Amino acid sequence: MEDVIIIGGGVCGCSLLYELSRYRLNTLLLERENDVACGTTKGNSAIIHAGYDPEPDTEMARLNVEGNVLTRELCRDLDILFKNIGSLVVGFNDEDRESIQKLLEKGVKNGVPGLRIVEGEELFKMEPNLSREVVCALYAPTAGIVCPWEMASAQAECAVQGGGKVELDCEVTAIKKEGEGFTVKTSKGDYRARFVVNAAGVDSDLVSQMLESRYFTITPKSGEYFVLDTTEEKLVNMTVFPCPSKLGKGVLVSPTVHGNIIAGPDSKNSPRGDYSCTAAGLEYVRKNALRCVPGINFRASIRNFSGLRADAGLEDFIVGESREVPGFFNIAAVKSPGLTSSPAIAREIAGQIKAKGLAFEPNPHFVAKRKIKRFHDMNEGERRAAIKENPLYGTIVCRCETVTEGEIVDALNRPLPPRSLDAVKRRCRPGTGRCQGGFCGPKVLELISRHYNVKPEEIPKDRKGMYIVTGPTKKTQTSKEAGGAK
Repeated sequence: MEDVIIIGGGVCGCSLLYELSRYRLNTLLLERENDVACGTTKGNSAIIHAGYDPEPDTEMARLNVEGNVLTRELCRDLDILFKNIGSLVVGFNDEDRESIQKLLEKGVKNGVPGLRIVEGEELFKMEPNLSREVVCALYAPTAGIVCPWEMASAQAECAVQGGGKVELDCEVTAIKKEGEGFTVKTSKGDYRARFVVNAAGVDSDLVSQMLESRYFTITPKSGEYFVLDTTEEKLVNMTVFPCPSKLGKGVLVSPTVHGNIIAGPDSKNSPRGDYSCTAAGLEYVRKNALRCVPGINFRASIRNFSGLRADAGLEDFIVGESREVPGFFNIAAVKSPGLTSSPAIAREIAGQIKAKGLAFEPNPHFVAKRKIKRFHDMNEGERRAAIKENPLYGTIVCRCETVTEGEIVDALNRPLPPRSLDAVKRRCRPGTGRCQGGFCGPKVLELISRHYNVKPEEIPKDRKGMYIVTGPTKKTQTSKEAGGAK
């Protein structure tokens, strides 16, 4: 029997797995996809929010501010890409100025340090490419940017190295409360656990309803984005938001940790599993992004993507033990600032489980530190040393992002190895540059094929069934066998 089963391998589930790996516990994470971070964690703005937006005295406000601090520590310890660039919420008129003042007051109540309103010469010195129609802005120096899928996979990998378990391609179909524990039925069989944590993202309401009466419903919100080439990296220095509305924080323009510029999202109700982009959605993003930063060169766009957010129509997260089923915990309705809050949410849930009587003895195998080799970021001396240690670091596979064969092979040998082309991309970035894998994709596919000793046509691009290479079947059908004419 497991001590804890976690359902869902997004950043919240992976953060909890890592937090519990500090202790001598039998912990299992179940994920229906073939990799972690395949849902909301993969498709979001990658912002570490300062904490001025949530309503004071909510769990969201507390976990946001705590999570901001914990994320910095986590990224430092596990060598996850993070930049503390700050953010601006810009206003165009007196009504916006009033809204910005209210955000400042909320932020102060929430305990956000360093907030202040800037305007005039100081504002345009901070961000020279802002629209000259902007009259003031709320400056939040503790806001940052991160690589969200790395934040999830790094914690999952370190947790597995420390004794935790992850079962991929494992869809939960039912949960039963039995005595002092639970039976979790899945596509791979049954698992038993003392405690179960629902961290299933946009499907968290469906998992909840396996045990509880319906008391919250997730309406997925779709958001579409542009990713601009690194040639545009000087466009803005920090994350630029418009004044928020009832639809969310609005269309932002922001650097990424890899030197791109991101613009988005829009916000609209969407069916579960719909990650499509639309002409109307992208035009909305383009128009609203240009209002704040009129000099955006959208001809430099190298990719569009869409993400889904778990909106339950609430002003707060649902984080804690079920009101109906003891031992069953929800991490649900986690929309923005969920990424920022995830380490704090993990500590909160771990503390609640401990309070239920589970022994938390320190794990001597806990992985508190890791270091990743990134050839792109090395100086010449570091590059020579890396190649001397492993000659595979002397072979560039991805020219756009300067990713080497050594980095890809290292990723394939990590504790939670990637199983698809995009899973490798999320570990070490081949295929994320301006050619989007047109040059390096076949070589990466070859490396995966060789490493796992499988045929290229058996390797998916991303989710299971999304194959790149197709070819003839083992036996070629005759026209008669196919039902055709002789």
